[in-house]
Amino acid sequence: MNVNITCMDNGLTTENMTGMPVTIRAATASDISDVQSLDERNTGMDKPEFWADAFRRYGQSGDGEFLVAEQGGRFAGYILGEVRAWEFGSPPSGWIFAFGVEPERRLAKIATRLFEAICDRFRARGVDQARSMVATDDHLNLAFLRAQGMRGGPYLQLEMNLKPGEDA
Repeated sequence: MNVNITCMDNGLTTENMTGMPVTIRAATASDISDVQSLDERNTGMDKPEFWADAFRRYGQSGDGEFLVAEQGGRFAGYILGEVRAWEFGSPPSGWIFAFGVEPERRLAKIATRLFEAICDRFRARGVDQARSMVATDDHLNLAFLRAQGMRGGPYLQLEMNLKPGEDA
């Protein structure tokens, strides 16, 4: 399903603080270099294989949601997620596992528009819960997700280091 959405507070059409409309659409292969570049600038890690695989899995297959935002005809951000079902008894839920916005556009509500758009897509897939996971010291993204209404859920994330003799 390839739908372009120009977002507004009601989800239909508006302009952000810079006066330029923000368009949310499905990612295309030509967006991946912009997504990868933004992610590298935001995280300090170059992950070309990850983004190529993410586009194949979520942008081309229809198994997930890979959306990008444009403002003034230029790439402005992305969001990536999928519906996962019955992990440890959890009913189907929309999972958001990557998003980013160009730093100079962070106050233009582009991330909010992307978040709203992916939640709309999750609803269209029949789920009524969105989830994400963020590092406890990632204050920027934690504050953003909380501002969208996300709160701690009923599950606890656990992990362990698989290297012998090292703690997690």
